[in-house]
Amino acid sequence: MNIELKGRKAVVTGSTAGIGRATAEGLARAGASVVINGRGNARVDEAVQQMRRAFPENDISGIAADLSTAEGADAFFAQAPDADILVNNLGTAVPRDFVDTTDEDWLSIFEINVMSGVRMTRHYLPRMVQKGWGRVVFVSSESAVNIPKEMIDYGMTKTAQLAISRGLAESVAGTGVTVNAVLPGPTRSEILSNWMAAKAKDQGITQDDAEQAFLKSARPTSLIRRFATTDEVANMIVYACSEQASATTGAALRVDGGVVRFVA
Repeated sequence: MNIELKGRKAVVTGSTAGIGRATAEGLARAGASVVINGRGNARVDEAVQQMRRAFPENDISGIAADLSTAEGADAFFAQAPDADILVNNLGTAVPRDFVDTTDEDWLSIFEINVMSGVRMTRHYLPRMVQKGWGRVVFVSSESAVNIPKEMIDYGMTKTAQLAISRGLAESVAGTGVTVNAVLPGPTRSEILSNWMAAKAKDQGITQDDAEQAFLKSARPTSLIRRFATTDEVANMIVYACSEQASATTGAALRVDGGVVRFVA
């Protein structure tokens, strides 16, 4: 399959590292122009410079903006008013006991993981419909259907993304615009890798050993028996953004390594 996205402009939120960065690179490799996003200028500038060196023929730009706020989203739209592809990747997670999770914690993670994608899609989706072509992808998680007891607030936000993506797909039926969600499992993303590195240091073991211990205790149903790479997740996202995925919409596409034990 040769995915060709020349002439398409893609916005990838939270894309200075991790799954977002791998997705931005995958879209650029397919020929798309890409807008990188992060909260800080330094990380955005560094990512843009690296991407421009890797893809000198592509139009690569970056916008530093906190998309968990309406003000940050508006600042982003002022610099990138239009897009053909939107990947709502911005997200965070903090392991903590339910009884220790405050109202502020719940509201904060909802703003980051859910409302950022709501704001971005609300802006770009009508323009895609007008043009008769567009791709929106929400980067959810297997935690959306396999709620982790140590991150109930996180699981809630990922389930919310599935509801939003399915509802949006139905709202744009027949327009040439598709909306999907991708559900990664344990992945060597920046956040999870940092957690595993910290655990490995505390326990005096290797990061590979820490990852295996995590899988055995928290995700024993993994069929690949390892963490996925960010590129493996990005491959599914890039496909969902392609012309070839024109009949795939309203879907929850799992890249979870077989963690979730049901056939669907």
